[in-house]
Amino acid sequence: MASKTLFSTLRGALALKADSFNEAGGPAYQLMPRHALAQFAATGCLNRTFYATAQDQLQQVLKLCEKVPTDFIARTALYCRQKGFMKDVPALLCAVLAARDAERLELIFDRVIDDAKMLRNFVQMLRSGVTGRKSLGSLPKRLVRRWFETRSDEAIFRADVGQSPSLADIVKMVHPRPANKTREALYGYLIGRKHDAAALPKIVREFEAWKSDPAGDPPDVPFQMLTALPLTAEQWQAIARRAPWQMTRMNLNTFARHGVFTIKEITRLVASRLRHEEQVRRSKVFPYQLMAAYHNVGAEVPHDVKEALQDAMEISVSNVPVVAGKVIVAPDVSGSMHSALTGIRKGATSKVRCIDIAALVAAAFLRQNRDAEVLPFESNVVRVSLNPRDSVMTNAQKLASLPCGGTNCSAVLIDLNARKVQADLVIYVSDNESWIDTPYHGHFGGSATRTMSEWMIFKQRNPKARLVCLDIQPYTSTQAQEREDILNIGGFSDAVFNVIAAFARGELSSAHWVGEIEKTPL
Repeated sequence: MASKTLFSTLRGALALKADSFNEAGGPAYQLMPRHALAQFAATGCLNRTFYATAQDQLQQVLKLCEKVPTDFIARTALYCRQKGFMKDVPALLCAVLAARDAERLELIFDRVIDDAKMLRNFVQMLRSGVTGRKSLGSLPKRLVRRWFETRSDEAIFRADVGQSPSLADIVKMVHPRPANKTREALYGYLIGRKHDAAALPKIVREFEAWKSDPAGDPPDVPFQMLTALPLTAEQWQAIARRAPWQMTRMNLNTFARHGVFTIKEITRLVASRLRHEEQVRRSKVFPYQLMAAYHNVGAEVPHDVKEALQDAMEISVSNVPVVAGKVIVAPDVSGSMHSALTGIRKGATSKVRCIDIAALVAAAFLRQNRDAEVLPFESNVVRVSLNPRDSVMTNAQKLASLPCGGTNCSAVLIDLNARKVQADLVIYVSDNESWIDTPYHGHFGGSATRTMSEWMIFKQRNPKARLVCLDIQPYTSTQAQEREDILNIGGFSDAVFNVIAAFARGELSSAHWVGEIEKTPL
């Protein structure tokens, strides 16, 4: 009889050895520079996370930019702004290009720096000196001037909210050339210099006249320009009637506090606006932002408005794929997942946690794939009973309330292998900071990660199965190395659903997510 010692089946024999450590100290696979940069761009908000400071993240992004071509930097900025709706890292990547490749910056500038918030981010980052220069320089100045030239007088006035730098500060820096008397007066008005008041745009003249005599409905100007003024309940109601979708979502408690919802007609109007499918899609709202709005509304907000937020949530995740075959969704409910999704920022830390996003994704997949099995995990798999007919919000809340422990990414695959489960797609939603599932914590041990080893066993039983690791934090390692049957993807916009669907259908190239970014046209 052949020697069992020599010829036994080795767990993970075909899986490559771990080559790095994750931030929790567990063995992991280092993402390639392009993939790591994409991960930061899709999830990074440059705020302190559970395992890394804001400065750590900034330095990581800058180091990664030195390791990849400027062409890929430009495509990453464009992809993560247009598909992932991110702000901080795409603006930072534009600032890097300003110092390294002006031609690439010019190609993408208008599509990445597409609103006043992005413009302020770009100027602030460039002038900080972190990318190698402290002045805008001739090309960036020209691009910023073009930003002003391609917008109407009214659009520029409406963009005059926010500080550090303000829009007025930027006007002073780049000196945009006014094309006519109206624009000349507007620039003078913004920076507090002498100007022809009669030549100002109509909306500015109406605003200034109303400030002098604040009677009747306030003018249709940005909400932030009005909040410091003494408004009556009737004026607040007028604001609510014409508020755009995003402003409505973000100010429900404010509206309630000022008596807006005492008028049933306005309550119905606001609820109808929030659940309007076209407006939800046009707003490019993150599903988690709707969850945050739902969690944050006070008792004074009417029930119908709260229900409308749930309806909006269902719309925002309706492009979750229906996958042929059996789906397993594994949301990470460990301790690190209870940290703020977008990091800790003094005075502005999000109440939405990483675990809320993991729960949300799991609940959304269950809603579209009714026979999917949801296996939350921390140190071990946590058993939970979910009804696929319940709303996404209800199931997400149930998952997010589960007890937490350490992180053991392999626990799900160990459970599936013990039960000899047949499945076609396994989806992890995690920060990938697994450390419990290895006897060699703190050193590589000459082996694959336990997650990878268990995946090899799972594949023997399910040869066509695919594994997706959706990482929602800006780190640079993974528990399952990228290959034909394994997709590592980052982000928390609904764009990730499209990539997962394409992967499940076998439609992605061998480069997977990075390949999608590289196909982004400049």
